[in-house]
Formats: sequence, structure tokens, C-alpha cells
Amino acid sequence: CGPRPLRITAIQLGRSLNPDHSVAEFTTVFGQRDTVYLSVLTVGGGSGTLSVRWTFGGNIVGEPKKRVADRDVAATDFPLQNAGGFPPGQYSAEVFLDGKSVGTRTFRIE
Repeated sequence: CGPRPLRITAIQLGRSLNPDHSVAEFTTVFGQRDTVYLSVLTVGGGSGTLSVRWTFGGNIVGEPKKRVADRDVAATDFPLQNAGGFPPGQYSAEVFLDGKSVGTRTFRIE
């Protein structure tokens, strides 16, 4: 029996992270100067590439990627920051595993 393939178990949004990189304080409403943390929880011993497409007003504002491998249960975080502050409005974060969409989370900046 070989290793289980990598699988997404949760997509979390919040203002802060736990030491294991999971989200500590869940929210979907942020201030203009907050850091938005998205954490992807995975299980399985396989490997893959996680990426997030952050969008606002139909425009891509970031597309970070991280390679993950050989971990049973893990959390991979993707912070979104803007030193000048974010414009208020509706944002979305679409999560991909090896280029395939696995979920979208929406949030507001007020």
C-alpha cells in the first residue's frame, strides 16, 4: 500500500496564525491595514503544489505558490498584505492543488 495522495481538508481565513500555521482567529471581515491569512489544511503523504489566486474587482492581486510534500497532516499559510492599506470591498481567494481549483473563499475589507 503506497502513500495516500495529498488531499485538502479545509480552507481557513483569519487575522492570525497558530504555531502550526492554521488560522487562530477566523473571520471574513478585515480592516484596510490587516494582514489576511489563508491557511490550507491537507492530509496524505503525497506531494503537490498549492496556490492561491487573490482577486479584487476582477483583478488578480496576488498568486503565490508553495510546494508541499511528505507530510501526513499539515497547514500551509498564504498571507495577503498591503503596506498602503487595502481598498474596501469584496475580495476572493481561490485555492488550487496542482493547478486544479479546490475551493474559493470570499471576504470583505472595510
